[in-house]
Amino acid sequence: MSAQTPRALAARVLAAVWRGARLDDALRELVSQDYVARDAALVRELCYGTLRLQPRLEFWLQHLLTRPLRAQDLELQALLLLGLYQLSETRVPPHAAVKETVEACRQLSKPWAVQLTNAVLRRFQREQMQLLADLPQHQEARYAHPHWLLERVRHDWPEHWQEILEAGNQRPPLSLRVNRRRCTRAGLLAELEAAGIAARRCEYSADGVIALEPFDVRTQPGFSAGHFSVQDEAAQLAAELLDVRAGMRVLDACAAPGGKTCHLLERCPDAQVLALDHDAARAERIHENLQRLGLSAEVRVADAGQPQGWWGGRPFARILLDAPCSATGVIRRHPDIKAHRRAAEVQAAAVVQARLLAALWPLLAPGGKLLYVTCSLLFEENAGQMDAFLAGRADARALPITAAWGIESPPGRQTLPGQSQMDGFYYACLQKT
Repeated sequence: MSAQTPRALAARVLAAVWRGARLDDALRELVSQDYVARDAALVRELCYGTLRLQPRLEFWLQHLLTRPLRAQDLELQALLLLGLYQLSETRVPPHAAVKETVEACRQLSKPWAVQLTNAVLRRFQREQMQLLADLPQHQEARYAHPHWLLERVRHDWPEHWQEILEAGNQRPPLSLRVNRRRCTRAGLLAELEAAGIAARRCEYSADGVIALEPFDVRTQPGFSAGHFSVQDEAAQLAAELLDVRAGMRVLDACAAPGGKTCHLLERCPDAQVLALDHDAARAERIHENLQRLGLSAEVRVADAGQPQGWWGGRPFARILLDAPCSATGVIRRHPDIKAHRRAAEVQAAAVVQARLLAALWPLLAPGGKLLYVTCSLLFEENAGQMDAFLAGRADARALPITAAWGIESPPGRQTLPGQSQMDGFYYACLQKT
C-alpha cells in the first residue's frame, strides 16, 4: 500500500467514503503505518479538503465534463475532484498538481482516463476565473453544503446562517484539554513551548488550550503520559455544566469515545461514574482513554434506551446524555458528514433522542440534573426536542444557563461553529423537581 502515490491513495480513501465508510476509518484502513509521514499528511489534507468543498468541486466538474462519469468510476471522480481542490485551494504548483494527478490514473490502473483527467484540469486552469465569478449564482456551490442542509441552517439560524456555513468549510483549531490529575494548564503550556509548539489558553474552558498550529499529539511525551487529551472547547463545557460532586452517582449514557467521561473524572475523581455505549468497539476506546489518563469508571456495553438490561435500581444524581444527532455542528472536523448525512436522518435522530430522554428520566434522583447535549445546529434536535420533552413532564424544569459563551436558545444555549474557535454544540440542563 505504501508504494502508492498520495493522490492515488487519497482517491481510494474518498471512494471508500462515498461507498459508506467514515473518513477516519478509511484513512486508518488504507494508509499503512509505515507510509511516509509527509505523504500521509498530504493524503489526509487532500481527503479532508476535497470533502469539505465537495459540492463546489462537483459543480465545477459538471461544467468541465462533456458527459457524466459512470457510477462505477468513483476513484476517477475522486481524482478529478482532488485535482480541482489542489488547483483552487492549495499551494501545490499547478503543473505539479496536474502532473501528479494524471500519473495517479496509471497507479489506479486507469490509463484510459489519463487524457480525460489532463483535459479537465487544463480546462479548469483556463476557465477558473469565470467559474469563481459564477459561484454567487449557485448557493450550494458557493457555500459548499448540500442543498437540504443549507436550507435547514438558513431556516433555523436566519441571522447567522452564512457565517455558520462558511465556518463549516474552514480547518478547525487543535484544541486540547489538560488532565488536572496529572498536570496544570500552565504546565501544559510550558511543555508545549519547550517542544516549539505555540499555544494559548481557551477563552471559556478552564482546562482548555488551543495550539496555534496543528501538530501530531502522539509525538508529545505528555500525551502518552496522560497530561492532556484532544477535545474541542465547546465539548469541554459539559463538565462544568453538569456540576458533579464527590460521591455522586453519575451516568454518561452515550459515552464513547469517553472524552466527557474522562473530563468529569479529572474534575471530580471521587464521583461514581457509569459509562455506557451500545457499540463494543467504541466502548473499548473509553477503556483506552481512562487507562492513559489514570482514571477509573465502570464501563458497560449496553443500550441506554433499555435500562432494564443494565440498571440496578439505584438512581443517579447526574445524567449526561450526549445524544446521537446529525453532527451538523462539527462538519468542519468531520467533512464526510456532508457526503453521508441525509435530511431524513435528522428526523430519525430526533426519534432516538426522544426515546433516550424518556428512558433515562426515571433513573434520575429527585433534585438531580440531566444535561442534554448534541453537536447539532438544528432546532428539531435541540430546542425543539427540549420543548417537547418539558411539555410532557410535570416533574422537569429547565435550569437557566447563564454564560458568556454561545447564543441563548431556550431552554438551552448554543455555540456556533467558528465563534471563539469552538464547534457547534447545544446544551440544556434539566432538573427533576
